[in-house]
Amino acid sequence: MFSNKIVAVTGAAGGIGLGIAKMFAENGATVALSDLKAPSEQAAKLGGKAYSCDVSNEDSVKAYIEQANADLGQIDIYISNAGVGFGDGPNGEVAGGDNQSWETSWQVNVMGSVYAARALVPQWIERGQGGRFVITASAAGLLSQIGSASYTVTKHAAVGLAESIAIAHRKDGIFANCICPQYVRSNMTKGQKFAEESKDGYLEPSDVANALKAAIENDDFLVLSHPVVGDYFKGKAMDYNRYIHGMVKLKSKINPQDLPL
Repeated sequence: MFSNKIVAVTGAAGGIGLGIAKMFAENGATVALSDLKAPSEQAAKLGGKAYSCDVSNEDSVKAYIEQANADLGQIDIYISNAGVGFGDGPNGEVAGGDNQSWETSWQVNVMGSVYAARALVPQWIERGQGGRFVITASAAGLLSQIGSASYTVTKHAAVGLAESIAIAHRKDGIFANCICPQYVRSNMTKGQKFAEESKDGYLEPSDVANALKAAIENDDFLVLSHPVVGDYFKGKAMDYNRYIHGMVKLKSKINPQDLPL
C-alpha cells in the first residue's frame, strides 16, 4: 500500500512511534526513524535509517528532515509522534506544574509539529505531489486527562493544529490525520494501574498503527484506535455539563498515584 513512500516518524525508539514505523515498513515504505537518541537498532530491523532529533528544537527538526530527504528521497508522510506528559502540582492544582514542565509540553507536543510543518508543507506544495502530515495527539486532545492540565491543554492544541493543516492544505493535495488513542502500552503508561485496568482497553502500539492504516484507506481525519473515544467526544459536545460532572465524579474515585502521567 505504501510502496515507494518515504515515511518519517519521530519518537520512534519504542511505543506508538515504533509500532507505526513497523506498519509502514511492512507495507512497503522506507522509514526514517528518529528519537532523542538515534534508534539505530530499530531502524536496521525495518530496513530504514535512524536519526537523532529533538523536536523541541526547530534546527534539529529541520536537520532531520533535510538529512532524511537527502538520504532517502523526499519525505511523503510525516508522523509527528514524539510527546511528553507531566503531572499537575504537588497538591493537585491544575496550574501547579512548574514553568519548565509547561514549556517543555508546549515545545514537544505542539511546536515540534509546527516546526515540521513549516519545513515540509512548502516543499510538498512546490513538488506538486502532495503529502500527509500525521499528529499523534491523544484522547486527551478531545476529552481531558485527569491529573495533567499541561498534557490536556497541549494535546488539545495538537488536535487544532492537525485540523488547521487538513483545512488549509487539502487544496494542495496535503492530507492530515490526528491520532487520539486512550491507553497504549508504552514507557509512558508502563506499570500504571489506571491504564492497565482501563475498561476501554489497554492496547498495543500495533493496534494504533493498524487504526492509522485504516484511517488513511478510508480518508478519515481522526484515528480512533479506541472507538469509544468518539462516543465520549460526541457526548461531551452534546451535553458539556454532563461531561464535566461525570469527569468530576471520576476524579473523586482516582488515586493520583494510579494515573499514567
